[in-house]
Amino acid sequence: MMWQPCERIGKMKVLITGGAGFIGSNLVRQLVTRKIDVRVIDDLSSGSRENLAGLDVVFDEATILDYPALLGTTRGVDAVVHLAAIGSVPRSVAHPRPTHDANITGTLNVLEAAREADVPHVIVASSSSVYGANPDLPKNEQMWTRPMSPYAVTKVATESYAIAYGYSYGLKTLAFRFFNVYGPNQIAGRTYSAVIPQFLDAAVHNRPLQIHGDGQQSRDFTYVDTVCDVICDALDRQVSSHSPVNLAMGTNTNLLDLVDLIQTAVGQPIKKEFMPARVGDIRSSQADSRLLRSLFPQIKAVGLRDGIGRTLRWFLEQQS
Repeated sequence: MMWQPCERIGKMKVLITGGAGFIGSNLVRQLVTRKIDVRVIDDLSSGSRENLAGLDVVFDEATILDYPALLGTTRGVDAVVHLAAIGSVPRSVAHPRPTHDANITGTLNVLEAAREADVPHVIVASSSSVYGANPDLPKNEQMWTRPMSPYAVTKVATESYAIAYGYSYGLKTLAFRFFNVYGPNQIAGRTYSAVIPQFLDAAVHNRPLQIHGDGQQSRDFTYVDTVCDVICDALDRQVSSHSPVNLAMGTNTNLLDLVDLIQTAVGQPIKKEFMPARVGDIRSSQADSRLLRSLFPQIKAVGLRDGIGRTLRWFLEQQS
């Protein structure tokens, strides 16, 4: 591991790819609050300008597959946080080629743009899905990976490219493996929406919650502010690593227990509708967070109950 101290984050310019999306817009908000100069590149295929409303950012509506546009946006920044991706396992199963192009070729473009523009530090988003068929819990970064979906394959490539650029070109890179991130700005009502916004949307509108499988599949749910706090600290100290880093806190919650938490939060009974299991979905996911805690000892995670409450309040505000 390499810890490289840098000047205070307040003097930095940061480019966020996919910055109008769910995690990206939350990160933009945190960085702007810290008086950081922020640039965003996003093609708005899943993000929204509304997510950046009222935030002082330089916005470039373009795809990371447009290398000249990406390079132009990258010039002059001190760090890149690469979040742009097609981020759905079921969507990748249905449409593998667009997922490959956006997530693998797009990542290569981001790293090449950073190298050409002499940007010293790049953080990329990988995923817990890379562990795939590996049954062992908790998942640590030295375990073998066995992707079960095209999406998972693209995330193996994403983190591998970042690490390879560290070895090959001396670029300071850091690949975070995200575990089921949730929170405000995560949209429900789309074909490939994540489970927590889907469940909250159904609960608020008194519809049955659709559970794929028996509901015993478990996840290490991570509140988006926890993720953004860690990324901000990584930018501040220019943290890099030749190993991927799990960005989750080691919790293990099955979907039926998640339903109970949501039911308590909304204050009314929730009906459940069981559906067939989905191709490519892993059974259980739980992070070994020791490496994360060693690199970021000041981390203070938001618990699931609190995070569900915050997300529900945001969700209800959008309905009013």
